[in-house]
Formats: sequence, structure tokens, C-alpha cells
Amino acid sequence: MIEVKGLTHSFGTKLVLNNINLTIPDGTVLGIVGINGAGKSTLLRLLSGVYETQGNVLYDGMSPMSEDTRQNIFFLPDDPYYTANSTPNKLFEFYSVFYPSIDREEFYSLISKYKIDPKQNMRNFSKGMRRQVFIALALSIKPKYILLDEAFDGLDPLSRKIFKDAIISLVEESGSTVLISSHSLRELEDFCDKFILIDNNVIKNQGDIAEHVARLCKFELAFIEEVDKSKFDKLPIVSLVIKGRFVTVVLEGDSDDMRAKLEALCPAVMDEMQLDFEEVFIHDVESGRSDL
Repeated sequence: MIEVKGLTHSFGTKLVLNNINLTIPDGTVLGIVGINGAGKSTLLRLLSGVYETQGNVLYDGMSPMSEDTRQNIFFLPDDPYYTANSTPNKLFEFYSVFYPSIDREEFYSLISKYKIDPKQNMRNFSKGMRRQVFIALALSIKPKYILLDEAFDGLDPLSRKIFKDAIISLVEESGSTVLISSHSLRELEDFCDKFILIDNNVIKNQGDIAEHVARLCKFELAFIEEVDKSKFDKLPIVSLVIKGRFVTVVLEGDSDDMRAKLEALCPAVMDEMQLDFEEVFIHDVESGRSDL
């Protein structure tokens, strides 16, 4: 279990994270979301022990700086470091010093799936190919805790599928905990069970992704005559767009209840639209609301 208590961090006079408190149970796949500059990468670096800060981070009651704990953590930053002469082969040997239990067969199996030559210099690789190598390392180490920053960046659709399938298998087989930040919210929705939203230096929202998305519902309506927004004043509106006789509305509440309330407004046509995590995220950030 990861416990975060009173975590605060600044760069000079710029406050990035303020009094972050978080408990992450074992076996959780947690998506970390927020706009650019919200502090997602900083949070992952703090959790991995790269930065020192105010507050406490504990892995099973121990500091991430302790030697035993560090062998249970793998952090993959957005732009991981490698030397000028690095090849996948050399990188594997380097990481095997710090992670003696790394699975050689698993690493080369993944490299093969990604169609990467383990003898080639990584300077000649695209960003996506380099990320594939580091993802293969993370999955071969099979640590208890995997921290991934912008994990999908540069990956093609097939590589993303291989990666997601491998993460799910690792969690199911080993009970690993995965923390992953990404701007690809549709990817996170596919396989993360929990999320936190960082906004204005704090955790603005958190919880189960499916439950959070289900709290909102979206409808498109058409009326015989033009309508005024006052017609919707008594509804729990998150978003309302009116174009003459046509209305798109996002409401907070059970979809069946909201449908009944909208039917009372006598629209000529009404259709319920599918909402996804990305659209809910946009509404959360734009509204600035907090459910904590």
C-alpha cells in the first residue's frame, strides 16, 4: 500500500502541489489526470523518491529511499535517460544490477513482440521505440509498484494494446500496483479502475472511473420552437448548449431520472448520448467543481 501524507512541493516560489493526501491499496491501477503543468509528473517523481519534499511517502510503511523498497519500485519518466551507446541488450544488463530478479525471457519476448533489434543503438530509435524498450524493462522486472509518466506517448495502436494487456496480466498475476499519468484519457478509461484529478495544486477529484462517468448523463433534444435557457433552470446542469431549437445538455444524476425530467419539458425529439472519461474530465476542469 502507498500512503501519501501532507505532500507539498515547490520550485522556487512556484507552488506545484499542496498538502496531497492519498492512500493507494495494493493491486490498484490508478490513472493520474490533469491539464498541462498540473503537477502529474512532479507527483510521480516525488512518489519515486527522485525529489525530496515536505510530507511523507510510504510504501508498506517504509520510505521509497530505503534499499529494500527501491527494488520494489520502477519509475518510467516521460523522457527516460540512456547513454549514447545504449542498446536494449546493454540496458537490460545495466538494470539487472539494480533488479537482480529481472526476467530475461520476458524482456526479450516483449522486445520481439515490439519488433525491436536488441543489438541496435537506441539513438537511432524513435521515441516510441525507446519507450517500448523501457516498458519491456518495467514489465520484466515485475516490481510491486510501477510508476509510469505519459506511458502511451509515441506508441502506435498495436504497441498500446500489447502494453495494456501486459499491465493487466501483471496486476492479475502479481498483484502489482500501477500509477500511470497520461493525456490519453480514453486509454486510461480502458484499464484503470481508479483515478485522481490534480488541479490548482491539489487533488480536486478522485474515485472509481466507471462510477464517476456514470454520475453524469448527456442528452440531445430538439423542440418545435426555439427555447430559452431558463427552461432548464431547475435541472442539475453541468453543461448546456442551445442553438435555436436544438439543445445539448449534460446533467448530474441518474440517467433515468434525468430523462423523466427532460420529458416533462416536452421535446419533440430526445436522444441520450454516450459520455466518456475524457468528456467528464473536461467538464470537471471547466466547472472547477470538487466532489471531495
